[in-house]
Amino acid sequence: MTYSISRAALAGALSLASSPAMAQDEEALRQELAEMRAMMAQMAQRIDALESELAETEAEATSAAAVADAAARSAETALAKADESASIAFKGMPEIKREGGWSFKPRGRLQFDAGNVGSPDSTGRVDGFGAEARRARLGASGDIPGGFGYKFEFDFAASELTVTDAIISYETGDVEILVGQFNTFQGLEELTSSLHTSFIERAAFTDVLPFERRVGVGAVYQSGDVLLQAGLFTDNMIDLPNKNRSVDARAVFMPKLGETQLHLGGSVHYNRLEDGATLRYRQRPGVHFSSDRFIDTGALAADGELGLGLEAAVISGPFHVSAETFWQTVDMTTAPIDPTFFGGSIEAGYFLTKGDRRSYKNGTFDRVLPANPVGEGGIGSVQVNVRYDRLDMNDAGIIGGIQDGYSASIVWKPTDYTMLLANYGHLEYTDAAFPAAGGDRQYNVDTFAVRAQIDF
Repeated sequence: MTYSISRAALAGALSLASSPAMAQDEEALRQELAEMRAMMAQMAQRIDALESELAETEAEATSAAAVADAAARSAETALAKADESASIAFKGMPEIKREGGWSFKPRGRLQFDAGNVGSPDSTGRVDGFGAEARRARLGASGDIPGGFGYKFEFDFAASELTVTDAIISYETGDVEILVGQFNTFQGLEELTSSLHTSFIERAAFTDVLPFERRVGVGAVYQSGDVLLQAGLFTDNMIDLPNKNRSVDARAVFMPKLGETQLHLGGSVHYNRLEDGATLRYRQRPGVHFSSDRFIDTGALAADGELGLGLEAAVISGPFHVSAETFWQTVDMTTAPIDPTFFGGSIEAGYFLTKGDRRSYKNGTFDRVLPANPVGEGGIGSVQVNVRYDRLDMNDAGIIGGIQDGYSASIVWKPTDYTMLLANYGHLEYTDAAFPAAGGDRQYNVDTFAVRAQIDF
């Protein structure tokens, strides 16, 4: 097939291409292309800016990583140094020590007692079963750089908060200075912690006489076998303010002959009372959960009191024996004669378990550490004890009563910080505070008590 275009048709097509409409389309296309080139130029500039920001961010990240790595290395070094300068030992609770003399140790004790008191029915006393939380204490102790130390402890057992110890100390050479509330310096058993006694309660004279913690300042000198203690005191924190003041001192000679520990000591106590004060000496029957006092002098109007004590002990292998006496003279306000009261005790004990013995430290009995505790293939330590205990509160017309006590105990310590203790007491009274049938004040009281104890 053959096509032919006439001159007229070709001329018409050329005329259409050069028409004004076609020219307008070309101009619009050029504008669009120009706009697209401008947009592409802006996008290129934005991409360049983003690439620059990304480079800066990568540089910052690299720098931060380097800093973090340096910080981590510094932390590791500090921890390593801390590990080298701090130590933690377990003594019932963790004890933390750091270089420079810092240390901190939580401390506390729980003692639960239960038992029975049997007295003549005709005395009208409420005897039978009794129980109590004897002590429930929490506190802390430790050292401060420069030779200083601290100890504070609170007791919750009596359904109220009381302060037992609150001490700041300073030690230099053989001398230690104590400021605050602490036990005055009166005898071996009184200064031995209740955690380490052989019986549930101490000898009667340590309780009937006002041996207690007082607020004051004291000094302790210890060198070799010699221990000297002295202090000036006011009164127990709970009884302040008042004008009572006392002087207390104690001297101990504690040589060791081979494996045998000896102890010889004496103490003096002088208490000056404020005007109008009274004293009263009374005592429970060997257990604290009884509220009955069969020994009771009644209130004595007094200006002061003077006490003198002697003490001795021997620890040899599994055997120990200790004895104490104390005389207390009351400076009466109106009576023509000043009475002198007497108390004393002697006890002996023996460990039935091999390798165990009573511990001793700084002039007092200390913690027994079983040679074969429970948990390490042993049964702990088992100790048996006997004691005779006399209290005479009759003198110069004062009839406070006489108590002769005979006691036996068995102490089982499964571990260093746990103890179970049981003791029996037979108490013979003369001039007891409560009359029996027919006005008889001479009779016997029997007690049996057990204690569960844990401390840290």
